[in-house]
Amino acid sequence: MSVLLFGVSHRSAPVSVLEQLSIDESDQGKIVDRVMQSPLVTEAMVLSTCNRVEVYAVVDAFHGGLAVIGQVLSEYSGMSMGDLTQFAYVRYSEAAVEHLFAVASGLDSAVVGEQQVLGQVRRAYAAAEANQTVGRVLHELAQRALSVGKRVHSETAIDAAGASVVSVALSMAERRLGGLEGKTAAVVGAGAMGALAAAHLTRAGIGHVHVLNRSLSRAQRLARKIREAGVGAHARTIDAVADALADADVVVSCTGAVSPVVSLADVHHALATSRRSDVDEATRPLVICDLGMPRDVDPAVAGLPGVWVVDVDRVQSEPSAHAAASDVEAARHIVAAEVAAYLAGQRMAEVTPTVTALRQRAADVVEAELLRLDNRLPGLGGTEREEVARTVRRVVDKLLHAPTVRIKQLASAPGGDSYAEALRELFELDQTAIDSVAAVGAGELPVLPSGFDAGTPKRTTE
Repeated sequence: MSVLLFGVSHRSAPVSVLEQLSIDESDQGKIVDRVMQSPLVTEAMVLSTCNRVEVYAVVDAFHGGLAVIGQVLSEYSGMSMGDLTQFAYVRYSEAAVEHLFAVASGLDSAVVGEQQVLGQVRRAYAAAEANQTVGRVLHELAQRALSVGKRVHSETAIDAAGASVVSVALSMAERRLGGLEGKTAAVVGAGAMGALAAAHLTRAGIGHVHVLNRSLSRAQRLARKIREAGVGAHARTIDAVADALADADVVVSCTGAVSPVVSLADVHHALATSRRSDVDEATRPLVICDLGMPRDVDPAVAGLPGVWVVDVDRVQSEPSAHAAASDVEAARHIVAAEVAAYLAGQRMAEVTPTVTALRQRAADVVEAELLRLDNRLPGLGGTEREEVARTVRRVVDKLLHAPTVRIKQLASAPGGDSYAEALRELFELDQTAIDSVAAVGAGELPVLPSGFDAGTPKRTTE
């Protein structure tokens, strides 16, 4: 069994496609359950962020697993399979491992090096674990990916600027407005990204913050934290968004809602009733940072005079969204080394049950021969018998030690799974016995075969 990844991200698709595929948190379990209904899939988890939707699954067969995941996402999004595969990418085995490590490290983010994706990977794993759809393979893979991501952030300066989608968007807003100090902001959505936006606004010297959320209690909690930081803030329910916009200079919206929460009518109302009525729009524009996926703001809002919309696409084109080339290169070296070490460990683990079965076979032979000796020499004393037994066992252990150690070393190289097969053939080891050993004691993933890119299976170096 191997890991199959089917995904669509900001690198492969426009925002409109990501919107169609965006999976609400409450629906992630349903998607995984649908995928798991296939006998070809034994484990699955969904990583859904504002920039990507990725399904990781442990499958028995590449093409069968691909068809299952594609069909589920096609039905969920309402896209045809042809349209979906046009924007999708597929990674298999080694390539899937490498991709998840790169994602967890921030190398595949819209803002390269951002740290939020680590938390998103962690939550994706936790959700799948709670849904009981991850087993040994995805557990090991996810935990190792999180470890790799932490290592990249601790050993490189890829996140030295502390950049994120939120920080880049607000930096763009700050330039457009000539600074944020003393101005008024509206934060729509009181989740993790809303809290991050509030922190950036506070550090920028914002004068007041309206916090809007469907749940008033969550909005109140975030507003209280903002006040504790020395900035005026009050909480409102999301149906007051038009009034909040009327008072705001900058808006950050990141709710994760499945439809826009800021309508064209809301912005029209805000512009008509705001302080802008007697101020030149060119000197005091309304900047709206729409960071939701699907979009929180009606796309038509971008065409209004005096309104400047910053969306994910615009953030990606901003120079500050890209980490220094030297830091990116250092991070890629770490990811490559971690992938190699991880796969070597899995190849070694693949041969371990075979080696264990071989040693058990040798022990059984020794015991059978000692029993035969007892029958042939019934008068052999207990002391003598124990000495003979120790001698025979030492001989067998010495004969097996060097080849079993060496075969584990050889198995860690690419193609090393052939050594386990050779061992089985040479010593006529029972596959059932090997599988029993693996089921009881294997703590690592099986060897992963060649990688695939989108569409046609082929080896990939991504």
